[in-house]
Amino acid sequence: MIKVTQKGQRLYVQFEYKQEFVEKMRTIPGRCWEQKLKMWSIPNDHKTREILKEAFIGEVLTIETEKESTQDNSTILEEMMDKVETQLSLRGYSFKTKKAYKGQIRRFIEYLNGIQSDKRGLILSFDKEEIEGYLIHLMKRKEVSHTYVSQVISAIKFLSKEVLQQKELSINIPRPKKEKKLPVILSEDEVIAIFKATKNLKHKTMLVLTYSSGLRIGEVVSLKVVDIDPKRLLIHVKQAKGKKDRYTLLSSTAMKILEKYIDEVRPKDWLFPGGEEGKHLTTRSLQKIFSKALEGAGIRKKATVHSLRHSFATHLLESGTDLRYIQELLGHSSSKTTEIYTHVTKTSISKIKSPLDRMGF
Repeated sequence: MIKVTQKGQRLYVQFEYKQEFVEKMRTIPGRCWEQKLKMWSIPNDHKTREILKEAFIGEVLTIETEKESTQDNSTILEEMMDKVETQLSLRGYSFKTKKAYKGQIRRFIEYLNGIQSDKRGLILSFDKEEIEGYLIHLMKRKEVSHTYVSQVISAIKFLSKEVLQQKELSINIPRPKKEKKLPVILSEDEVIAIFKATKNLKHKTMLVLTYSSGLRIGEVVSLKVVDIDPKRLLIHVKQAKGKKDRYTLLSSTAMKILEKYIDEVRPKDWLFPGGEEGKHLTTRSLQKIFSKALEGAGIRKKATVHSLRHSFATHLLESGTDLRYIQELLGHSSSKTTEIYTHVTKTSISKIKSPLDRMGF
């Protein structure tokens, strides 16, 4: 009889000495003879478990689990997440990316331990098959986008390579084909309707700046008073996506609204302070503000705050602004990213006549 005890990332195999059993154990990748325990240990993952069963086919395998409390599991998970945080910080990842990766890694570990219901103790080892199973679970059951799944893969690869040092698991994991979706664009009339539907001065100022300067939602909420250059009519966007600084334009109309807001609110550090002392307004709050304004304006398009940035770029392109300048204002590293707006401008499409118009119907 072969006794197998599951404990965390290792399986401990124990049997009465038989040379043929020893030879079989030596065929299992990652095996290790634990001298103090007088037993073998092997990786606790799906592939190795299947190799173990095949090696000892015909023999009786009893599988036991070393009990660990829920609190212990929780502690192990939090310790792991602390390691993830450390490695992300050491490599200079942005706050937004760190938050996304940690969320994806936590959900993957929770899924991994959930499907392995025959175990107790936190499982942190995994193989390619288990990763693929999780990806299929996401795409089929949760109906998430392929962009989301691609982020999951990046997060799991980071966990495998940088935290667990399982470099052999960080390769040959296929990424889903990227979906080619066009951005939601608001017309100039719809943009004005959104501004008019926003009565709160602080909220209106944020939305006006987002559109008039082509800012990302995270860039708007994290603006500081010193980032505004009223004389040159510029906004200094610091450490934006990709850890890059840039300047973008500040319209004179937006500046008038901003001056009125500053006179009334008197912000000291953050241009748009949040409810908590010393912190700026959250992106979630701004998204709620926009959703309310969208509803108030009677617009049914599935638009988000980011649609204001898309609309800014599209309207500039339609008015004849060179694509290279738009790329600079938006902070795009590649012109290919900016070129998407050429597909949604009404000027290029309006030049084409439908064959129906020539029929005199």
